[in-house]
Amino acid sequence: MMNEKIILLDELGQEQEFVILATFGLDDEDYAALMPSNDIEGPTYILRMDRDDMGELLLVGIDDDEELQEAIDAYEEMQKENLQ
Repeated sequence: MMNEKIILLDELGQEQEFVILATFGLDDEDYAALMPSNDIEGPTYILRMDRDDMGELLLVGIDDDEELQEAIDAYEEMQKENLQ
């Protein structure tokens, strides 16, 4: 799944293309790190990977600050390990 491109809708309903940088698990949740494909210097977004009632993949923003920080820390640690 890494470096695949995915189209998501922003808050205005506009399509935005993202590159999937990585997927990873933490505790009992799965996460995806995404970067806008048109802005390689832009931010990296960490989203939780969930499934809907039909089993379709959903990427969900993380509202809980503690969960978000833990996911960011796990992603950054994974990036450090990949550089070694």
